[in-house]
Amino acid sequence: MTQARAQQLPLDLGSRPSLARDDLVVSEANAFAVGAVDAWPEWPHPVVMVVGPKGSGKTHLACAWQDQSGAAPFLPGEALPEPPFGVVIEDVDRLPYAEEDLFALVNAARLGNGFVMLTSRVRPAALRLRTPDLLSRLRAATVLEMTAPDDDLLVGVLMKLAADRQLELDPRLLDFALRRMDRSLDGAAELVRRLDLATLAARERPSRPLLKRVLDEMSVESPRPS
Repeated sequence: MTQARAQQLPLDLGSRPSLARDDLVVSEANAFAVGAVDAWPEWPHPVVMVVGPKGSGKTHLACAWQDQSGAAPFLPGEALPEPPFGVVIEDVDRLPYAEEDLFALVNAARLGNGFVMLTSRVRPAALRLRTPDLLSRLRAATVLEMTAPDDDLLVGVLMKLAADRQLELDPRLLDFALRRMDRSLDGAAELVRRLDLATLAARERPSRPLLKRVLDEMSVESPRPS
């Protein structure tokens, strides 16, 4: 009975990471973009596009602005919100939004009726849009560049996520993880989640062998491109 119980996999009951402004970890990789969130509503332009690679924290930044401004996610097909409004449009470069809806919302913000934040992996000029007026307005928007997470940002996120799960990661473990992990915020969250489950299953504190095993498993599942 004891052996069978020890082999049972623990349930993942860890809390979902908070996406509020106070939980944003700031480094050189995202400081400019975070500063823009803090400056709202004193924006030089009512339309802002957050641009960065996958895993750079665009969604967290957009959620932080929602938390701070009371903005709502964009719902395709709905009527224009009543002014003054705040709207977040995620992944404008990849999701099949109706361009007429985007134009109406962006144009309304440009006319002083509210604020719009868009997220994208590419800059406005690289968007494949058929509506010239929409492309023109997005090119005039404020662009907030977010680079891939640097060491400071990854360490801060790992420590924050580990603390949320009551995991203690000493500097040597953090350094070991940085040299081997997927260098994205999503990768950091998945690493901490798996390490938490591994420590519960092994009934031991985080250690280098345990961390290495988790990293090896993740590497096999998602091998890095050569």
